[in-house]
Parts: sequence; C-alpha cells; structure tokens
Amino acid sequence: FLNRKSRKMKAAILSTIFVGAAAFAPAAQRSASTTALQASPFANEIGAQPPLGFFDPLGLCADGNQANFDRLRYVELKHGRVAMLAVVGYLVTAAGVRFPGAEDIPAGLKAFDALPPQIYLQMAFTISMMEAINRDAFGLAEHVGDFRNGSKLDFGWDKQTEEWKRNKRSIELNNGRAAQMGILGLMVHEQLGGSIPIVGEM
Repeated sequence: FLNRKSRKMKAAILSTIFVGAAAFAPAAQRSASTTALQASPFANEIGAQPPLGFFDPLGLCADGNQANFDRLRYVELKHGRVAMLAVVGYLVTAAGVRFPGAEDIPAGLKAFDALPPQIYLQMAFTISMMEAINRDAFGLAEHVGDFRNGSKLDFGWDKQTEEWKRNKRSIELNNGRAAQMGILGLMVHEQLGGSIPIVGEM
C-alpha cells in the first residue's frame, strides 16, 4: 500500500514539474496558439486584449460575419450596462439607502417579495421607456452601443482622439463584463447566506 502511495506521489510531483516547465517554454513552441488567436477576423476589435485576445471558445464568430459580431457586441454592452446599474443598486440598498416611504423594504432579492404592485408598474414603465429611447433610432451611431442619436450632450466625445475613444470603450466593456460576474456573485452569495466584505450579512 505504501509503495503504491509513494509511486502516486512521485507521479504527481513529476507531472507538476512538467507543467511548470511548459509554462516557461520558449515562445517559438507556443507560436501556433498565438497565431490562431491573431488569425480571428475580430482579433483587433474592442475587448480583444491580453491575456486572452479574442476569446470565443464556442466559435460563435468563427465565420467572420460582421453583422453577427455587432449583434453579439450590442447584447454584451447592454447586459454590461444593466449589470453595472444592478451592482451599484445592490450595494447602495445594502448600505441602507432607501427612497422615502421604502424604509421597510429589505435589500437584495428579498425586496421582490415586499414591493407593492405600483412599484412593479413603475419598473415596467421605466424599462419600456429605456428600451424605446436607448437605441440608434436614426442610424447616426458612431459604433455599436452609441445611442446619442445626434444629441450634442456627449460631454465632449466628438472632440477626443480615436485612441482616447477606443480606450474609454474598452473600459466600459471591461467594467460591464466585471459587473455581470459581480451581480451574479452577489445573487449567488445571497442565496447561500453568510457575509461578504462591504455588503456584510447576506
């Protein structure tokens, strides 16, 4: 029994050494995978950045269809923007901030059981208005997710360089991606119970 255990331990140690050595292999040995990432038709798009490059494990954009990519990017941006609002709203209510008259409504998912019907109507109206307004209504969008519709309330966006714009769009996309993971984590932790930093008891 001890000999078998010893052999297993040695095999585990050797496999760990080989994996560690592979991590420091010369770049030439890993050029094939790097080339594959760069070969994607969307390798230079916003959001395709180190260390993953253009990450498409399911091959949803493998055919190089620009219209399909733009649709998926629109959906990603929209979900990211909603998730950023959700995380902020979750943390604000967890801190005890409430609208007047809503002091007794709990934070998190428990709020859904305590909301009066008129609040659901207000939410439905607000979401409908946002869906109607937040779109490229006149075909004036500079890029996917640009909903200014010719408005000059762009806080000086048009005066900035292309590099600055690309950087800001990358920041929004990455913040949206993080927020999607963040709100999912908050909801899961709330169901599991316990406490987490900043939010406290779930």
